[in-house]
Amino acid sequence: MSDKDALMKEKSELIGKLLEMQKDFIEYEHQNGITGKDYWASKDGLLADYREKYNDMSQRLVDVSHELIGSSRN
Repeated sequence: MSDKDALMKEKSELIGKLLEMQKDFIEYEHQNGITGKDYWASKDGLLADYREKYNDMSQRLVDVSHELIGSSRN
């Protein structure tokens, strides 16, 4: 597998995971409601590290996308 193929596969997997996280978040919100405190400071369940995981994956997606087209986000 070439580097480009590996990056395309990673990009696809990241998009799938991000979409799944969004789906889970929306479902959780509809069932439980989410306050600002829950979103920013929750230590339990789905929200415990949601923002950090989502942010890390979305930043990696940006990096992979830039690598694929040969540009830089800086």
